[in-house]
Amino acid sequence: MKIDGVFSGGGVKAIAFIGAIEVVEQKGYQFERVAGTSAGAIIASFLAAGYKSKQIHHLFRELHLKKLLDPPKVGTWFPFSNWLFLYFRMGLYKGKKLEEWVYEMLGKKGVYTFRDLPEGSLKVIASDLTLGRIVVIPDDLERVYGISPNEFTVAKAVRMSAGLPYFFIPEPMISKDHKKSLIVDGGLLSNFPLWVFTSNLERRTRPILGMKLSNGNDQLPARKIKNAIEMFQALFVTMKQAHDARYIHKADAVDIIFIPVEDVETTDFDLSEASINKLISLGEKHAATFLRNWSG
Repeated sequence: MKIDGVFSGGGVKAIAFIGAIEVVEQKGYQFERVAGTSAGAIIASFLAAGYKSKQIHHLFRELHLKKLLDPPKVGTWFPFSNWLFLYFRMGLYKGKKLEEWVYEMLGKKGVYTFRDLPEGSLKVIASDLTLGRIVVIPDDLERVYGISPNEFTVAKAVRMSAGLPYFFIPEPMISKDHKKSLIVDGGLLSNFPLWVFTSNLERRTRPILGMKLSNGNDQLPARKIKNAIEMFQALFVTMKQAHDARYIHKADAVDIIFIPVEDVETTDFDLSEASINKLISLGEKHAATFLRNWSG
């Protein structure tokens, strides 16, 4: 059976989606269209390009996550300058290595720009801080920025969606009125874009299955906040959770696999192999439990 899939953000925790997708595939479901925010956009892009769960698993096995972190070169010579970059360039890492890795992996499937994908098969969510709006790529590219989706790389869209504020330097975009916009993590405005396929303008033609990295309720675990960075992280997580909790109706929740991940931070790019295995097993477990009663 063909279905549409929606994947939430969650940084490295999104590795749990790999295990969940494997169970979904084993049950005979195939993703026709996919949408995602942040790390969920990475997974969605790989699925749209034709990767199966075992292949995505292999990609992450070969990848050393820390290699995706690329501070400006001057930061390697003068470590204290990282904080200057945080102030003036609004991020600690450039994000180019992440974009290059996604570009290379998609290229192995012959996918470079949105021209190489079936129309409507992938929707990536980002946030435009300058315009104060959610950006759906590729849908908004022509109308808001005057850019043809056929010339816009999927990897750049994913990099924009995964641009965690203050962690990655914001990506600039020029709007139609020639003003520069700063694009950051889609999770800032919509961490779980289920609405992309369930809005009144969307006619549902197949089942929609969501995967969300949370326990399905409004309760957030207590956080110890000792400094400004930890306070920002708490603000960001709380804001994302509040937005999603208010949007997800009970009717929608029956189509969502909730995967609660504990003891792993969004930006923990130094995960051990054991932790990666644990995340994948967690995704398998929750997907298997959910699919026993899901009718699609």
